[in-house]
Amino acid sequence: MNFFTDLEGQNNRPAHVASWSLVALLLAAVFWFGFSRLGYRFAWGTIYDYRMNFLKGYGQTLLISLFALVFSIILGVLFGLGQSSRILPFRYLSRFYVELVRGTPLLVQILIFFYVIANAAGLHNRFVVGVLIMALFSGAYIAEIIRGGVDSVGETQRETAKSLGFSPFQTYLYVIFPQVITRILPSLAGQLASLIKDSSLLSVIAIKEFTMAAREMNANTFSTMEAYIPLAIGYLILTVPISRLTRYLERKFSYET
Repeated sequence: MNFFTDLEGQNNRPAHVASWSLVALLLAAVFWFGFSRLGYRFAWGTIYDYRMNFLKGYGQTLLISLFALVFSIILGVLFGLGQSSRILPFRYLSRFYVELVRGTPLLVQILIFFYVIANAAGLHNRFVVGVLIMALFSGAYIAEIIRGGVDSVGETQRETAKSLGFSPFQTYLYVIFPQVITRILPSLAGQLASLIKDSSLLSVIAIKEFTMAAREMNANTFSTMEAYIPLAIGYLILTVPISRLTRYLERKFSYET
């Protein structure tokens, strides 16, 4: 059995299966060694008592992530294009927003938004606050993704569209956007996975999402492993398919260089 692949990545199914099996065995051995050294005694029955909390938290995480993704795409398009806008105040506002969000930790943004901005605005719905925080955070990264996608379209294509009588709006609509969408889809899919994982930090402001459910169970029962192992598995169930989708989109929309 050949465990090596050539540069063209020829399919060798038995080798792939054997390789994944070795990885699984190695991980199992590491966890077994760690837990045996700790002498930890599992009490999996506690999970059943908190099953509804976990399910509700899982649903909250999904809803927050999906709503935040929609709003972050809107913000990303707005500020991504705004970074090259001819309107100077809007251009500088777009760049300031992107640099501010990307240059500060998400945890700090959550605390400032919740305790300062949301309180000042009289916004007390924690679900809405969570969606807005994640949308603002993710929107800055999507803005950079979109800006990079727009910049990747050659200047000659813009000049050709202009010579054909296209207005700037028509140039973006018919020439630039169709290419940008296919080029940024893999990055957008990856951003969704990051958004789901980053939403776990919302537990610090007591939003009842997936991580908060695990923290409550741990606080009430002191069943640390029983709370956080299902938490990790739950996030993997959400993010692994997205990671696979990202790789598929990268292969599908890859361009020759």
